Amino acid sequence: MLKVEDLNVYYGGIHALRGVSIDVEQGQIVTIIGSNGAGKSSLLNAISGMIKYNGLIEYENKTLPHHAHKVVKSGICQVPEGRVIFANLTVHENLKMGAYLRNDLKKIQEDFERVYELFPRLKEREKQIAGTLSGGEQQMLAMGRGLMSAPELILLDEPSLGLAPLLINTIFEIILEIKAMGKTILLVEQNAFKALSIADKAYVLEQGQITAQGSASELLKDETIQEAYLGKKNK
Repeated sequence: MLKVEDLNVYYGGIHALRGVSIDVEQGQIVTIIGSNGAGKSSLLNAISGMIKYNGLIEYENKTLPHHAHKVVKSGICQVPEGRVIFANLTVHENLKMGAYLRNDLKKIQEDFERVYELFPRLKEREKQIAGTLSGGEQQMLAMGRGLMSAPELILLDEPSLGLAPLLINTIFEIILEIKAMGKTILLVEQNAFKALSIADKAYVLEQGQITAQGSASELLKDETIQEAYLGKKNK
């Protein structure tokens, strides 16, 4: 579904991504784990057309355009780190903004209902100003807004960042529900244990390079991964 080959990203003299290659198959949850500054968000931003890059990104066997709105139109949406909602708009208006490239009114209404079913708390607060929501509710809104673009592939950037443990569990349960809807998910997440627990496939990104890859269950059992990212020490 998504193929990234030899991706390089530069910020001035800084070589942020160094020859990164990943594959995402339809219906999978693929996670990218790594420490702060490893280049995880840069990878998602490159796929989304938000930053310049060298290399190949293909989606459905076609070269992905370098323009963000065309990437969204092709069936990919990114839910950015930090939630980035329209704070002065209502919940309903934020969700409506997610569908701004669409004109299939009947399906848009169906997606409103689907999002409110997935996030009942948003339905309860649909007329509330988004900036007054809690952090967890804002994350739900950002994810719901992404779904309103009718994507086939969703790029999730640190969805659990800054949330209380109970809400983190809720967010990961919702990610699994989104997968059950037939969506494909590329997940960037610092909570490596949670990410590996729900993912099908995983990549480890360190200092801009892929240093390990495999099934998520294999990496979850890997002692090196456990020591570096799961807080466990080798005996």
